[in-house]
Amino acid sequence: MTATPSKPFNTAPQQDDTMSTTPQNGTNKDYARASFQNLEGSAANAGGLGNEFNLDVILDVAVTLSMEVGRARIPIRNLLQLNQGSVVELERAAGEPLDVYANGTLIAHGEVVVVNEKFGVRLTDVVSPAERIRKLK
Repeated sequence: MTATPSKPFNTAPQQDDTMSTTPQNGTNKDYARASFQNLEGSAANAGGLGNEFNLDVILDVAVTLSMEVGRARIPIRNLLQLNQGSVVELERAAGEPLDVYANGTLIAHGEVVVVNEKFGVRLTDVVSPAERIRKLK
């Protein structure tokens, strides 16, 4: 009894796109490379902007902002000894700006403020897009 592989995607084999493998049971199976649309061209053409990207499609995507006061590196022995009232010394000096992250990427530095009885952050320095891209590489 020979089972044919299911094809959930449009994987019509083309002359150079098929690959044959021989599994351990000795039967030959043919596989085809998946083909995908060019997303760069279709995104630009969908907005009717020619070669420009339409940012409207991502403006409602939510990102997580987090502010970091500082970090500490301690042995597990000391971590297990922490209890209510313990103080953990951070690597950052008092008065230094907070780091502001968007989905884990540093985007700015700022200082703590109080707005309507809630904490907030006033941005004092925003990392340029070029600098953010440089840090990714």
